[in-house]
Amino acid sequence: MPTPHYGQPRYRVIADELRERIESGAIPPGHLLPAESTLTIEFRASRGTVRQAIAALREAGLVATEHGRGTYANLPHRESGPDSSSETQTRERQVAANSELAALFAVQPGTVLIEQETVTRTNGAAAKVVKTYRLLPTRQ
Repeated sequence: MPTPHYGQPRYRVIADELRERIESGAIPPGHLLPAESTLTIEFRASRGTVRQAIAALREAGLVATEHGRGTYANLPHRESGPDSSSETQTRERQVAANSELAALFAVQPGTVLIEQETVTRTNGAAAKVVKTYRLLPTRQ
């Protein structure tokens, strides 16, 4: 159990600890993070707090969550060279499935999907754009 960091929100302390594990290789790229239930026990925190920490890591591009599969560590992006500057931005939005996406997901065209777009800029210019799509979570 990490030592509490006074003055920081609890989710930030948890996110910082998980970030350290990812960056140090303790959680290698492509590997699952521990389940939310495991993290709630380890950090003695509520599920909402753990989810908030994971959301902060997702926003920073350090993890990706796949519905029904879990949260995976991403490779921390580091640029080589003293003059290069890299920035990654991710946004999500709901889109209607076109015929190609509908066929891939085996749904009707027009079905609402979540589109996640990640843009990586190096020295201000777009170096990479990645778009991923997933179905909306079903309510039970």
